[in-house]
Amino acid sequence: MEPRGRGSYGLVFRAVHAEHQGAEAVALKLAQHLGDARFAREAELLSRIRHPAVPRLLGHGQWQPWEGLSYPWLAMEWIEGLPLYGWAQVQRPSSRQVLQLLARLARALDATHSAGGLHRDVKGENILVRRSDAQPFLMDFGSGHFLGAATLTIEAYPPGTLAYRAPEAWLYIPRSGKIPAVPYSPRPTDDLFALGVTAFRLITGKYPPVPNPEEEDAWLWRPEALETWTARACNRRCIPELSALVSRMLAPNARARGSAREVAEALEQAARRAGREADVPLFTGEEPRPAGLFALPQHVTVQRPPRPRRWPWFTAAGLGGALALSAAGLLSVSRSEEPATHQFAEQNESEEARDGGTVAAGDTALIARVAPPRAPSVLSPIAVELPPKPLPGQRRPDGNGRCPGKVQVAINGGCWRKVPVDMKDCDVEEGFEYRGACYIPVPSPSRPATSAPVERDDSP
Repeated sequence: MEPRGRGSYGLVFRAVHAEHQGAEAVALKLAQHLGDARFAREAELLSRIRHPAVPRLLGHGQWQPWEGLSYPWLAMEWIEGLPLYGWAQVQRPSSRQVLQLLARLARALDATHSAGGLHRDVKGENILVRRSDAQPFLMDFGSGHFLGAATLTIEAYPPGTLAYRAPEAWLYIPRSGKIPAVPYSPRPTDDLFALGVTAFRLITGKYPPVPNPEEEDAWLWRPEALETWTARACNRRCIPELSALVSRMLAPNARARGSAREVAEALEQAARRAGREADVPLFTGEEPRPAGLFALPQHVTVQRPPRPRRWPWFTAAGLGGALALSAAGLLSVSRSEEPATHQFAEQNESEEARDGGTVAAGDTALIARVAPPRAPSVLSPIAVELPPKPLPGQRRPDGNGRCPGKVQVAINGGCWRKVPVDMKDCDVEEGFEYRGACYIPVPSPSRPATSAPVERDDSP
């Protein structure tokens, strides 16, 4: 019926069955990449979960527009609502309402964990609140995983978002910077920590400090400093019970967080027992900026790398090779074709696009309220994509196929660094698009001089 959003790996349409026009609309999620294995994994995980706060999987399959081409698709329950932070801006919820909302989300996580799965990208952008009854939905299981599923990435960390990464994940890479041979394996407590970050931002409009020991604000995670930046310390309208449960989910010790079921029970109990102060709105509407949509605080600043020199391949090739695939029918929508037409869509898209330094590989389009002026075409040109081989002067991976440092990744035989900018600014950074993100090439280190300069003796 209409396109409604785009994520890193998929396009989302509001659709009805061709033979049953009077049927209820569904969310049709279509892959942008041929044979994307993430869709099969997402379909399997969703088929195992039965919970009112998780959209129902209605069907899945392969779309074959031409011979030899096959794009996976999923059909899910259509949810009409707002992303979490946009909902908070409109509704100005009370502490009791937030307790009830978080309890339902914790129950959804418990159902996911009980099915042997993990969400791995819990955040406000992936939570949709239904307009009719304020029922929250945990969306976008594209980054999810379950026991027995094949590993699709080789990086040290699985898909996720930096500001929501748990302390134990940050500690996985030693101070030496040497990447472990086995990637980090998230646990249910990682999902709980991410829910705690989501709750903290919902209540305070800010991110908690990043628990990266390399950050200068890492001291804020010491036991004696934790009480100085609790949810209640940042927003006095937050009742102590809610603040304490958010702090529990943010506990540096993973065991102290408990299970999703235990957290859900504690949240439900607090909502029942709280007094009248729990019904006071958390926001007055007179905050300097809309609640839940604040920019990144100083301690979560995402720094852009320096602009690289223009690469010879880039200037000489004239982008001809990068655009050669446009006629093959790969699904891609130009960013220039996606003006936001809804007030909250525009705000959330701009804020969530840099949500804590997003590195999510999942498809966040299921909650995007984006309405392009015309339907996307399978013949739409592809943006400037990574070249199929390293550029001249670009750093190459080592013998194990890895690039040095924590931020460099090996793609197509070269080392690349992801730039946390909106895709419409990727060309400004002289970057290249790869799976919905912007990357710049890492230059090879300059070689030391092979001979010493000649010393002249000018003495008489």
